[in-house]
Amino acid sequence: MGWYDRKVRRVRDLSCGDTRIFLEMEVRRLDCWHCGKVKREQLDFLPDNPLYTKRFAYYVGRRCRSATIKDVAAELKLDWHTVKALDQQYMEAQLKRAGTPSPQVIGIDEIAIRKGHTYRIVVSDLLRGRPIWFGGKDRSEASMSEFYAWLGAKQSARIRLAVMDMWKPFRLATAAHALQAAILFDKFHVMRHLGEALDHVRKSEYGRLAGRDRRYIKGQKYTLLSRKENLTLDGR
Repeated sequence: MGWYDRKVRRVRDLSCGDTRIFLEMEVRRLDCWHCGKVKREQLDFLPDNPLYTKRFAYYVGRRCRSATIKDVAAELKLDWHTVKALDQQYMEAQLKRAGTPSPQVIGIDEIAIRKGHTYRIVVSDLLRGRPIWFGGKDRSEASMSEFYAWLGAKQSARIRLAVMDMWKPFRLATAAHALQAAILFDKFHVMRHLGEALDHVRKSEYGRLAGRDRRYIKGQKYTLLSRKENLTLDGR
């Protein structure tokens, strides 16, 4: 490579107390004899974003773990989009260090990312207690299958238990890609369906009976849906 030129670059480093620190350095650009292109000198302490040092970018990412992007931006006097980009770089580095997960027990759920029933799927490793995948376009079977495609057939075959709500697409995708995995429905949804079924029976019995029997059933919803130890003597 041959010389091309030098350019003074100003990058931000870790602050000293409440004083912001900037470093000024010469960064050389080189004329590559092999490809004919001009390439910038690579400096180990600069990340993908050349305006900040690696340790400053790492600090921003760590702060975003315990504070909002808006608060970190105000604290460090940075633009919101800059903090967002540095936080994304930090998370990508953490995922790269963690490598491809090999979970044995997974938890599957969805979160709403905006109003209007727009969902994304979150899969967690329940033994290690951390999320391992976030994606999909909705909460359909096709979106759930994207997780198993990302995980791979070998790692999917290691899953022995999948905990989820009673959403059919999650169950079908898991049964198709992790045949050996047992499926466990979470207690909240089981109890909700049980309560709805019990209430349906109560209403049908109320409609079927008449007179004194109907008056006995009326107003007993709380009694039927409550735990025994929470009832009064009459309720028991």
